[in-house]
This record gives sequence, C-alpha cells and structure tokens, in this order.
Amino acid sequence: MNNKIVFPALAVLFIVTMAIYFLMHPSYEKSIVAKYYYEIGDYDEAYKLANEAFSMDIYNRMAATIMAQSKTSMKYQEYIEEARKYMAQINAIAEKESISDADRTRIKVMSEIMVNSYKKLAPSVITDKELVREAAKYYNDFEKLLEKVNR
Repeated sequence: MNNKIVFPALAVLFIVTMAIYFLMHPSYEKSIVAKYYYEIGDYDEAYKLANEAFSMDIYNRMAATIMAQSKTSMKYQEYIEEARKYMAQINAIAEKESISDADRTRIKVMSEIMVNSYKKLAPSVITDKELVREAAKYYNDFEKLLEKVNR
C-alpha cells in the first residue's frame, strides 16, 4: 500500500520540478517566447530569440528546433516575395501588345530562377502549411510559364 502512494507522488514531484525548471530557466523562457513568435508568423524575431536561447544553453533542443524551423520559414517567405516581384514584372511584360524576343528571354530566365530556387526549399513537418502551399502555387505557375516560353 505504501508503494502505491510513494511512486506516484515521486513522479508528480519530479514532473512539477521539471516544469518549474523549464519555466524559470532563462534559456527556456526565451524559447517559449520564440515559439510564440514562430506561431504568429514573425520568423525573424523567432529566429533571433531562439538563437539567444540556444547560445545560453546549447542543450536546449526547443531553441535549436525553433531556430531551424524559423530559418526554413524565412527561406519560404523570401521565395514567395521574390516570386511576387517576378510575377509583377512578367505581368507588366504580358500587358504589352507584342512580346519581343528579349522579353521572352527575360520571362524564361525569371521562371528558371524560380523553378530552381523552389527545388532547393525543403519543408519539414511543422513548416507553416500556408507558406508551403503558396510557394508550391508560385512554383507551378512558373513551371507553366516556362513550358509556354520554351515552345
């Protein structure tokens, strides 16, 4: 009967002690804040805070994970921003009455850059699905443009 109380009590005490350590340790506090910024989509701030937390404690796996995920998400954001910029340029070219060979070549080069850049991206399980979806949409659009220009 005594063991039925002692072991669960020790387990609860251990869990409470770990929770207090986790919440009171400055490295883990920064990790929690970094996770918050990651979840709201501020990947630059999340990376900065996770990097600070990791530099305080190199064994902080949460900080290391948030750093890696933030870096991946920032790459996706950069890809999407560049894709928007190129699409705006391509739309401006497409509005002309006739498209010159130089414009066709420009569209081809922009499309090749974006297709090759997308292939370098590597999402993980926790990368924001909306970022991945939007990048894939742009990739498909640039692939279609490349097919049309190469005809």
